[in-house]
Amino acid sequence: MTTAASVGTAPTKATSLKKPPRLKGGFPLIGHTIDFARDPVGLLQRAYDECGRVAQFKLAGKNVTLFTGPEAHESLFRLPDEVLSPSEAYKMMIPVFGKGVVYDTTPERMYEQLHMLHPALRNKRMRTYTEIIADETHKIISNWGDEGQIEVCEFFATLTSFTSSRCLLGEEFRNEMSEEFARVYEDLEAGIVPLAYVNAHLPIPAFRRRDRARARLGEMVSTIIERRRRKGIHSEDFTQTLMESTYADGTSLTDHEITGILIAAMFAGHHTSSVTTAWALLELLRAPDYHDKVCTEIRERFSADEGYSFERMRELERTEWAIKEALRIHPPLFMLFRAALEDCEIYGYQVKKGDWVSVSPLVAHRENEVFENALEYDPDRYGPGREEDRRPFAYMSFGGGRHKCLGNAFAILQMKTIFGVLLNNYDFELVGDPLDTDFGRIVLGPKPPINVRYRKRGTSDARVSA
Repeated sequence: MTTAASVGTAPTKATSLKKPPRLKGGFPLIGHTIDFARDPVGLLQRAYDECGRVAQFKLAGKNVTLFTGPEAHESLFRLPDEVLSPSEAYKMMIPVFGKGVVYDTTPERMYEQLHMLHPALRNKRMRTYTEIIADETHKIISNWGDEGQIEVCEFFATLTSFTSSRCLLGEEFRNEMSEEFARVYEDLEAGIVPLAYVNAHLPIPAFRRRDRARARLGEMVSTIIERRRRKGIHSEDFTQTLMESTYADGTSLTDHEITGILIAAMFAGHHTSSVTTAWALLELLRAPDYHDKVCTEIRERFSADEGYSFERMRELERTEWAIKEALRIHPPLFMLFRAALEDCEIYGYQVKKGDWVSVSPLVAHRENEVFENALEYDPDRYGPGREEDRRPFAYMSFGGGRHKCLGNAFAILQMKTIFGVLLNNYDFELVGDPLDTDFGRIVLGPKPPINVRYRKRGTSDARVSA
């Protein structure tokens, strides 16, 4: 039974509600903005350490209340968009996705736009994606030879750019535009920095490159769409799905809208997958016992020259646990925001109209009350008898509530397939330690350079796994 304190509601008597405890420090007017710009994760952790599961601080003139813990998360995510708005909080993404798309439209329109991707995420399509991802992974390692070394951040960024662009945008992008697309998309992503929360339109080089990249990507997508329509080409990808989609009123999507929704999908399918695949490999290499279990699982199911089917990928339980644990310890999005459009109650606390509220997967996943020995890398926490991710609103790597990431199944499948191919063909060894996190962007990846040696299975002196 859900208690009143755990369900977000519009309060009947605001004066009866508790006021959020405020974080110490900060400056007049700007509050903790400087601390946030310098070390956003450090600020969030300090807020939790000093104030507990509810902590308020000020960013760029706005009160932001951080809620931590499954019950607090549920209370926040149960409120409708008309009360807590993601669109109002994520206006910094409008230059990336485009006007009239996702966060620059009504809640109803945004819901329609994002759920148009559902047909592209069904089992029939997922089977096709598995084959594509395996093929792209085989291609990128085809010239590796018996041994060598890679910088993991660059390698996985390149690989997931190929896999995501082919699955989401189509064969044409992969075959004809992959080099330019990689450059354009990199400029687009590089414009998403914590400073954008303060002002996404400052006259800085990163934002100017972002805007040029968005315009060029729109041209590239329009070229593909026009060609498909002219030649009657039908493809099994996200682009085709959106070309065939209509709103509830029967209106078709414009090329501009298709581009914006595809960019939103790419953020789920590329950058988060890129950094998480890197983190997952690095954590595995630092946990030899579990690394060997994953290698055994993969190598028992696939021979080196065998096809990688969707059905067999679903059998890789330990591999999936390793990925989920990397996502828990290193959630790509360290902070999720909502803006209060009216006075409301969250977890028994007063939230005023105009304030922002937030959850931090990074902070939430460090709670020992929720995850046993939370700072330890322990993929078995998802296995039978424990299943620590089953508690509602505890595991937040893909967000929560109505706006939980639609592409989580695709992201997990992509990473499992990549590991299936890589670990079935090569042994890996981390060069150097410890690892650091790059806090310079919204999506938190390993701080490069991080080098890993590889050696083909069966060659002399290869590391013995399993």
